[in-house]
Amino acid sequence: MRNAAPLETSTRQSSVRYNFLQRTWDRRAGSWDHGASPGLERVVNAVLEATGASPGTKAVDLGCGTGSLALPLARQGVEVTAVDISKAMVSQLREKAALAGLRGVNCVVCPVEHFDVDPESVDLVVSNYALHHLRDADKELLVRRALGWLRPGGRLVIGDMMFGRGKSARDWEIVGSKVAVLAKRGPGGWWRLAKNLVRFGLRLQERPVDMQTWEAYFRRAGFSEVSVVPVVAEAGVATGTKHPA
Repeated sequence: MRNAAPLETSTRQSSVRYNFLQRTWDRRAGSWDHGASPGLERVVNAVLEATGASPGTKAVDLGCGTGSLALPLARQGVEVTAVDISKAMVSQLREKAALAGLRGVNCVVCPVEHFDVDPESVDLVVSNYALHHLRDADKELLVRRALGWLRPGGRLVIGDMMFGRGKSARDWEIVGSKVAVLAKRGPGGWWRLAKNLVRFGLRLQERPVDMQTWEAYFRRAGFSEVSVVPVVAEAGVATGTKHPA
């Protein structure tokens, strides 16, 4: 990894906020592997299928968590640089890789906004359910930066929450279904619903954008063969290829 050059909006990110986010994700690390839903597993599988990875591929996994993408890629013979803000999650990933005898996983504790590698040094950049936490400007800048990291013919594959703030019928359907599920859970669900509505309404932690916006990010960055497809109700997978030389 080169000396990191922060993304434009991240230059205003204070160390206090960074430390808060790190502590938040560290606290979730212990239960992270036990909270995966069937829907999330479908998105993970869709991302892995879209990579087209083969032995010898060099990859970057942004927001790696405890290794839902990095570990299966490494089992395929891919050399993975796994990046996450959480020391605890990265520690779990290292332990899993060691227990599985996987030597092709290089772990980096770093906000994804600050991560950088040499131009045209990797074949694949992946991320799953991580980038919706970024500010919208940072999402697009990261797509542009990924294009620079990739060798000609390399691929960017992003699985994430992909819906907007009520501009389409699909947006309302997704939000409505989440409200209905939580409302049926009684006081605990109501409390979680209230927190989620505040977070989503004020874009405090979760800042998803819709599939059309992700497609625009990829195309404006210069990717070809751009595809954005829904996988489950709230999530999709976006892919793009860097033009061959």
